[in-house]
Amino acid sequence: MSAELPVVAIVGRPNVGKSTLMNRVLGRRVAIVEEKPGVTRDRKEVEAEWRGRPFLLVDTGGWLPGGTDLDRKVSRQSEEAIRNADAVLFVVDATVGVTDEDARVAELLRGLGAPVLLVANKVDDTAHEAAVWELMSLGLGEPHAASALHGRGTGDLLDDLLAVLPEEPGPEEGDTGPVGEGEEEVDGSVSVALVGRPNVGKSTLFNRLIGEDRAVVHDMPGTTRDTIDTLVDTEFGPVRFVDTAGMRRRSRIDEGTEYFSMVRALKAVDAAEVALLVIDATEGITHQDQRLAERVDAAGCPIVVVLNKWELLDAEERLDVLYQLGQKLHFLGQAPVLKLSALTGKGVHRLLPALEESISQYRTRVPTRKVNDVIRRAQQAQPAPHGGRILYATQGATDPPTFTLFTNKEVPASYLRYIERQLRDAFGLGSTPIKIRVRRRGG
Repeated sequence: MSAELPVVAIVGRPNVGKSTLMNRVLGRRVAIVEEKPGVTRDRKEVEAEWRGRPFLLVDTGGWLPGGTDLDRKVSRQSEEAIRNADAVLFVVDATVGVTDEDARVAELLRGLGAPVLLVANKVDDTAHEAAVWELMSLGLGEPHAASALHGRGTGDLLDDLLAVLPEEPGPEEGDTGPVGEGEEEVDGSVSVALVGRPNVGKSTLFNRLIGEDRAVVHDMPGTTRDTIDTLVDTEFGPVRFVDTAGMRRRSRIDEGTEYFSMVRALKAVDAAEVALLVIDATEGITHQDQRLAERVDAAGCPIVVVLNKWELLDAEERLDVLYQLGQKLHFLGQAPVLKLSALTGKGVHRLLPALEESISQYRTRVPTRKVNDVIRRAQQAQPAPHGGRILYATQGATDPPTFTLFTNKEVPASYLRYIERQLRDAFGLGSTPIKIRVRRRGG
């Protein structure tokens, strides 16, 4: 997140089109949208731009005073976004008119120091424009008629938004200006995705790691519907933690929101440099944990297994969980296993060093001479069958370490696994994935 950018919060009661408006401003589908209330629950922050002016856009869950414990938690997230905002887009459904909830949000916003733009959403055509003026009763000035779904009026709304944002600071001394064409701003961070089944404690661990109640935590499965990420400065450098929605079996995903949540979670895993596989130790290693671990393993990034709620197990139950781990997740090899409590924080201090070690292994670069020394010794100790021979080897890439073997003929997969073990042991590659590519040369 860029601290220098002005912050614009999109707020309102549930199902008035806040996420649709966010997607419209960004020009792409970032927030999950579905025609029912309560889909957005966490704050989602994304950098946006209009007429060359960048700003941070914050989508919030529906503000709903009272209601269930989850409703109150979501409302607190919205209130936090409002307090941190430089400007607020207050979205109201013009086709419904002013509700009691709208009036209470307006009362909260009238006491805010930041400017508020009242957005009369769902004005899809001129026939609905007359309904806009009823919203004047909210005491927040003239409403901006718009249709987030169709884009009607959103350009004028954004023009007015830029007019109330804080003035853009000029370049500081020594500033060389914006990033040039073809260049990218890189924060040098490590991306860490928290994945797991619903309700295993991912959001609680996420909040513990970033040091604030950023994600809504509740004991109802499926609370997190979208990926939420936060950049944290640690003693090992910047780490971008990504909280993902709980992933269930595809056969149990029976609504559009859950499907898109799963897609986002899988994309986060594919883009991550490390995956934290969070497992509820009180439930043991389930079949779904096993399937999910296979999917994360296939993404090719290092995995750190987190056995959450460890403090709730007695000695016999702990032994049983570790046995299940060896039986059902054996394909993860030497992946680190951390036993901790996200709720109390016990054992969480071991997580960052484990991540640092995994990333170090993932980015390992080995000189060609050393690679060939290991290959030579391995072949002397155990020659390949049927006259096969590795003539030469080199490391072609990192992230993960990728080795190319040049051979005189086809080498059996079992022998390649032997070579992989030798490389892993020789260069301390531990649990990181390794890719072996074989190129056959005549001879």
